[in-house]
Amino acid sequence: MTRGSTSYMGFVGVSTGGSSIRRVFPEWADALALPTRTLVGHDVALDSPPEVYRDVVTAIRDDPEHWGALVTTHKMAVHAAARDLFDDCDELAETFGEISCIAKRGDRLVGSAKDPVTARLALEEFVAPDHFAAGGGEALVLGTGGAGTALSHQLGVRADRPGRITCTALDQEPLDHARAVHERAGLPEGLVRYAVTRDADDVDALVAALPPASLVVNATGMGKDRPGSPTSGAVRFPERGVVWEFNYRGPLDFWHQALAQQEERGLHVEDGWRYFVHGWTQAVAEVFDVPMPPATVDELGRIASEHR
Repeated sequence: MTRGSTSYMGFVGVSTGGSSIRRVFPEWADALALPTRTLVGHDVALDSPPEVYRDVVTAIRDDPEHWGALVTTHKMAVHAAARDLFDDCDELAETFGEISCIAKRGDRLVGSAKDPVTARLALEEFVAPDHFAAGGGEALVLGTGGAGTALSHQLGVRADRPGRITCTALDQEPLDHARAVHERAGLPEGLVRYAVTRDADDVDALVAALPPASLVVNATGMGKDRPGSPTSGAVRFPERGVVWEFNYRGPLDFWHQALAQQEERGLHVEDGWRYFVHGWTQAVAEVFDVPMPPATVDELGRIASEHR
């Protein structure tokens, strides 16, 4: 179908103008022969009131030239504030209580949760299928928003899952949400620990208690949406550990902390670039209803890397 010569895809985030996708999307559109090369940002402040999210979703729904949108930081808020505006939501959106992709199918507005798929695809690229069984490591997921909850879920349903998964947040509410998601998904009782961390010292203590070969992930948004790192400069990452910074742009303080210990501690350090690629390719596939096989993802990743 067509939505006209001035149609566009949307991007709901905090500071969408700084994202690499603004430069990448037109080239992806050419490679995929999409009906538009235009990507429009919808910037929404953190912790906005519900009516702001409802207004954004309503604007997308009612604009005949709008194909749909990827939602980044506000996934859970969109579901909480505007679920009733959607005609359909997929099973993962209901399980996770989040909407990370808004698409249209005829006159129906459809919401889906892509973070679990994105987390799994990215994780499998650098964590071996027997990593936890072979090394005996645990997983520490710092930040329990949509991305952090999706990753902890994927770690929990993985055949080779960690001996323990620890999820953190600044207060209890997101941890309660994550616990409910894990219970709905049938994760084994006792697999996941939920920890409120008030400051970097609390986080450093959790990192210090990890066994070798553990996975430590920054899913807090700190280093991109907010300044700083969830860990202090005194943090000591686990020997032979895997350190994953979900962000790929911004000061990336957490990533630099890990790089400084990479040789000494034998770390594998990843940033969020491939997570970014998988997240966007999954959203593009959903919004425009196009196939996205691995070979296509690799080609789009190559195109994107030229603008990194």
